[in-house]
Amino acid sequence: MSNGTDGKVRGSGNGLALAIIACCQLMVVLDVTIVNIALPHIQTALGFSTESLAWVVNAYTLTFGGLLLLGGRTGDILGRRRVFIFGVLLFGLASLLGGCAQNEGQLLAARALQGIGGAIASPTALALITTTFREGPQRNRAFGVFAAVSAGGGAIGLLAGGILVEWLNWRWVLFVNVPIALAIAVLGRRVLRESERHPGHFDFAGALLSTLGMVSLVYGFIRASQEGWTDGLTLGSFAAAVVLLSLFVVNERRSPQPITPLHMFADRNRAGTYGIMLFLACAMFGMFFFLTLFVQNVLGFSPLRAGLAFLPISVVIAAGAGITSQLLPKFGPKPFMVTGALCAASGLAWLTQTDVHSTYLGSILGPMLLFGIGMGMQFVSLTLTALSNVRDRESGAASGLLNTMQQVGGSLGLSILVTVFGTASRNEAKQQVPAFLGVANPEQKALFLRTGQLPDPWGDLVLTSGVSSAFVVAAAFTLVAALIALFVIQVRPSDLARLQGTHAPTAV
Repeated sequence: MSNGTDGKVRGSGNGLALAIIACCQLMVVLDVTIVNIALPHIQTALGFSTESLAWVVNAYTLTFGGLLLLGGRTGDILGRRRVFIFGVLLFGLASLLGGCAQNEGQLLAARALQGIGGAIASPTALALITTTFREGPQRNRAFGVFAAVSAGGGAIGLLAGGILVEWLNWRWVLFVNVPIALAIAVLGRRVLRESERHPGHFDFAGALLSTLGMVSLVYGFIRASQEGWTDGLTLGSFAAAVVLLSLFVVNERRSPQPITPLHMFADRNRAGTYGIMLFLACAMFGMFFFLTLFVQNVLGFSPLRAGLAFLPISVVIAAGAGITSQLLPKFGPKPFMVTGALCAASGLAWLTQTDVHSTYLGSILGPMLLFGIGMGMQFVSLTLTALSNVRDRESGAASGLLNTMQQVGGSLGLSILVTVFGTASRNEAKQQVPAFLGVANPEQKALFLRTGQLPDPWGDLVLTSGVSSAFVVAAAFTLVAALIALFVIQVRPSDLARLQGTHAPTAV
């Protein structure tokens, strides 16, 4: 492999380097949804409630999102290849521990450790693109691949999870990461070029405050779904979140080298991009979570069939990302951001019509494809805009901030949607429980009193009511993203020139 005079990797090494980076991102991103497909089996095996089951997802995404900025900063200071490999290996170790878990606590601890590994590996992977590929068409294509993997990884994870759960068992959705992580680490050490180290220190206080603040906020929403909004622990969690996140902002303002460089928000387009990513992730994580439960529990799909049901969305996401990456230099990111958000909102609005009589072909496939096209447009546009015109020494922080918005938005959105789901489900249950008790035999009544779970068709009506209500709020999230894209994002001549590779870099 030869290096050009500008330090960018050239030749055949480019393709292999991109493949390694994309595989890492795919492993990290799909781990959210590959576990989703196994949730009903995990719930049965380890005794989770429906509301607490969300923590199997949130334990990962919260530590991932909360520590992404520290991970990106670590790569800038210690060298991105070195940090990238360490994060990948830690992710593999945590996956091994999670697959061996024997109770709720062990699984949640392993998922949190996975999040730490992902937070170290993912932002350095994205930053490695900026130090490997020339700005312009070459980097646009690389970002297009990265964005397609980021957006489509969720659907791929559902398919892979379905295959593993169907043919083996739920533990293999975690075990499968171990050989993949080892392969990425070995190849990455040989192929990826080490980046220049930049002097600095680690903002551990900022990382701790941001992570604890988000955990408190998410726990407050999930607690509210179980115990109500007036519960003392619910209110205490929200109060703690306000205090911790306020201290985080104060810390970032005073720190000479903050984990969140606030000047990143000075650029109007970059700030708007972060906001769009936050709201889109709020909707996307919830869509995968609730549709996975719906197709398995209401439509009766097996894990494998459920995974196959989500395969079309990964295809349209990849297609949308590929087309968008080709057209961006001509039109700029704004048209794709607005159109993509509106497509996603339309798909989610369509999903609000799901009920116990819905079918996959008649009610699920169409809105999924519409949502996927929108997300394919969005992820390429957001990635390029967020990392455009950033100093090389801060590319890790910039990429970490974008990934943070995705993961924190996903955790926060899922917790809000779980709260909406819980409230709507309880209201529907008040109507269905008397109907069930009126026709149930003594054995059915005894089982209900012991488990608290309504059998079908009453249970399906409760679940569907909650899912439909959650999609209403998810659609609202994507509409907010569309409004940000419409009124905040600007297409400047210098941005188009940079996308075309004809503008000299001038970092801010």
